[in-house]
Amino acid sequence: MADQISDAVLDHMLAGDPKSRVACETLVTTGLALVAGEVTTETQIEIGDVVRETILDIGYDDSRYGIDGQTCSVLTAMDRQSPDIAMGVDTGGAGDQGMMFGFACDETEELMPAPIMYAHHLVRALADVRKEGRLPWLRPDSKSQVTMEYDGTRPVRISAVVLSSQHDDEVTTGEIREVLQKEIIEETLPSKFFDPSKASIHVNPTGRFVRGGPHGDVGLTGRKVIVDTYGGTGRHGGGAFSGKDSTKVDRSAAYASRWAAKNVVASKAATRCEIQLAYAIGVADPVSVWVDTFGTGVVPDAEISKAVEKAFDFRPASIINDLQLRTPIFGPTAAYGHFGRRAEKVERFGREVTLFPWEELNRVDELRAALKLD
Repeated sequence: MADQISDAVLDHMLAGDPKSRVACETLVTTGLALVAGEVTTETQIEIGDVVRETILDIGYDDSRYGIDGQTCSVLTAMDRQSPDIAMGVDTGGAGDQGMMFGFACDETEELMPAPIMYAHHLVRALADVRKEGRLPWLRPDSKSQVTMEYDGTRPVRISAVVLSSQHDDEVTTGEIREVLQKEIIEETLPSKFFDPSKASIHVNPTGRFVRGGPHGDVGLTGRKVIVDTYGGTGRHGGGAFSGKDSTKVDRSAAYASRWAAKNVVASKAATRCEIQLAYAIGVADPVSVWVDTFGTGVVPDAEISKAVEKAFDFRPASIINDLQLRTPIFGPTAAYGHFGRRAEKVERFGREVTLFPWEELNRVDELRAALKLD
């Protein structure tokens, strides 16, 4: 919820002023949403309205859930972006120092690690049946986990599944477990990997999940960076995404490195690829571009690295331009992961935008030509 609120604020500011500089953090707890940050923008938005609309869209529309978008308190504390940071960003430099990682592998059609991809599929399926009203006792809070056995780097079997969902007080634990196993888990997970008779299945393992969302746990923007990315497969530089405009390389360079890694795998240059980008604040060119194919490359990693640097411009301004990151596309990233999604054109804020442009396979031919793979 905190991520979705921060990205909703970002999107509304970008919709009014594409050059907005935004660093927005959110805290949510019982009956309260606190939004703070540093922004520089030429537009004005009613942050309280954005917060309430987002909470209601998630499904918290009843005070019995511990927070109700119609009646909860909304506190804001916004200041202008530091001019010291702006000095470096205005010249096209990175908005901060740091390391960002992108990863791709051929385990799934989305070129994502199988466990995190299937975990995302489970919670999306759970949300769909809740929003369709098919299981009226479901509540918005939910989480999942998938454990897979591997033979080397190849997934061979789902050995354990955890699925938990908030629910109303009347439904029994037995009904929850039976229905969610049959209608969500068994209908969602691929039969080639999942045999319910041989896997450990844990549905609401504590036996009760009535108090959830901000009523059950305080939420903060950026606390779920591993589920946002690759589920622990590959490395992570530590920077969160939501609430940050794309002059912050925490976000834009993480997207660019995923874009590059995915195109490397799609080009058949490797079956696994991790790309690390490192930046110095105020400096445009990355101080390091590092490629690791974990021994799966058809040519040496040094050659793939040269091809990647030729095909992709990793300067922040170029990433923003190539991926159209000044458009209001970030709200949909704040649930079900930032990667492994389908790039698609949609209408948002009265204009056509491309969601998840970093998932496009539009540099494959260039990489294959550079690596002489044709």
